[in-house]
Amino acid sequence: MKLGLTANSEIPDAIRVGRRVYNLLKDEDVVLESGIAKLFGKEGKPIEDMDIDVLITVGGDGTILRSLQRTESPIFGINAGVLGFLTEIPENEIEYGLKRLLEGNYMIDERAKLKAEVNGERMYDAMNEAVVHTANVAKIRHFNVYVDDVLAMDVRADGIIVATPTGSTCYAMAVGCPIVDPRVNAITIAPMAPFKFAARPIIVPLDSHVRVEVYKPKPCVCVIDGQQEKDMEGDELTMFSRAESTAKFVSFGSTFYGRMHEKIMCFP
Repeated sequence: MKLGLTANSEIPDAIRVGRRVYNLLKDEDVVLESGIAKLFGKEGKPIEDMDIDVLITVGGDGTILRSLQRTESPIFGINAGVLGFLTEIPENEIEYGLKRLLEGNYMIDERAKLKAEVNGERMYDAMNEAVVHTANVAKIRHFNVYVDDVLAMDVRADGIIVATPTGSTCYAMAVGCPIVDPRVNAITIAPMAPFKFAARPIIVPLDSHVRVEVYKPKPCVCVIDGQQEKDMEGDELTMFSRAESTAKFVSFGSTFYGRMHEKIMCFP
């Protein structure tokens, strides 16, 4: 098995844990991501240039989201951040997790992603959500949201969140969306701080085509998973739909509800 390894260089614990993982895998075929390779005094490659079977990420959810924008290889997440909802194991289970990984004793959990286009320009696919929001603090915008070319939402708000089921436990949850089981093929569309309380999130089929337009165009920003941003004048055609590829995660069988209870319901 050929493995890739990346860690969040902005988290001191992630570098420490990443070094520990690398030492434990010293007899395996491991490719280091360029950033941590430099810190370790080794040669490395950008994630997008890796030819690997599994990418091990050390950090939090942000590390995983950035990695997914650069690879279609399965992700094995080791939490060295804070919440780590998308990670599979904590630091104290590293030996156990690596043993199962090397033995092939795991499953692959596939999750839907969103394709995002601004004026026909393809952005990174979204694992959690794509957001179109005002470019100016405390300046709301008037949005029209179409689902399969039918007007579904006409709202004045700070922005619009278009989320996958996986993203329903992230930004979308913070604005009042329901938590959606990742086995449900759906897209959640939610206004951010709408002017009218009656403006509520809606859930549409995953195969829908969602179009977000700004009425009376004014500057906005399109953000993918909190990682990629694109400034907008406000007159762009912004489209979201099911991505052709899925995100793949190494799983040891933990359930969505068990993780939700541990990470969200009981997290301090």
